[in-house]
Amino acid sequence: MQFDFGQNWSEFARVALTRERVDCAQQEFAALLAGVELANATFLDVGFGQGLTLLSAARRGSRVVGCDINPKCREALATSATWFPDVDASTIPIVEGSILDDAVVAALRAAAPDGDGCFDVVHSWGVLHHTGDMRTAIRNAASLVRPGGHLVLAIYNRHWSSPAWTAIKWLYCKSPQWLQRAMIAAFAPLIWLAKLAVTGRNPARQERGMDFHYNVVDWVGGYPYEYASVDELRAQVEALGFQCLRFRAAEVPTGCNEFVFVRG
Repeated sequence: MQFDFGQNWSEFARVALTRERVDCAQQEFAALLAGVELANATFLDVGFGQGLTLLSAARRGSRVVGCDINPKCREALATSATWFPDVDASTIPIVEGSILDDAVVAALRAAAPDGDGCFDVVHSWGVLHHTGDMRTAIRNAASLVRPGGHLVLAIYNRHWSSPAWTAIKWLYCKSPQWLQRAMIAAFAPLIWLAKLAVTGRNPARQERGMDFHYNVVDWVGGYPYEYASVDELRAQVEALGFQCLRFRAAEVPTGCNEFVFVRG
């Protein structure tokens, strides 16, 4: 059982994407990857979703490859690409499937532009905690980073409310559409007020060029759902031969912590 992220991303790209949001996404992508050489680098986006990161990397000269389990994300990518007229999205190699699948990992190795099975940058923002086996997903993604390359992750922070959210997300995905809509209607004002209280900022001003409504749908429905504390995540990735170069704490307690690791 899995939330239909592809449908949510396709609707977002078609209905809610604007020039302002595209510019915001590019700016925050540049800030996250500050100091990481992207020109002519090989770049893999695991769980590319609506495609803004994939397109931003391509615009900056990276040789990009995308991976997503949901076939609707191809549609979302094509829609988002209309905001990137200088990028030919039709030429971007896409591997469809789960990063948990050994055959998919093998296909990604075969798609690596330099022919050595590795990438200079492997990026996965807010994705690997939705696979159903986050530890294996992280290990598989990390295995695709070349020595000296970078692994960029965003993973949900562990919080006392995390188990309750797991149950809510499971219930959403098991519910008929009318109940799903009712859950979104019920949770949207609560999430709005909670984010306003924590950040002191208008929740309509979303990070990474996102939209409040589609983020609420993603959050309430996003199952499978896992999480990790900062120390837990660092320990796992560093045990795989990486060092943490940069870390940014989640803006809200249940949000995503961002990490940039380098492989030794």
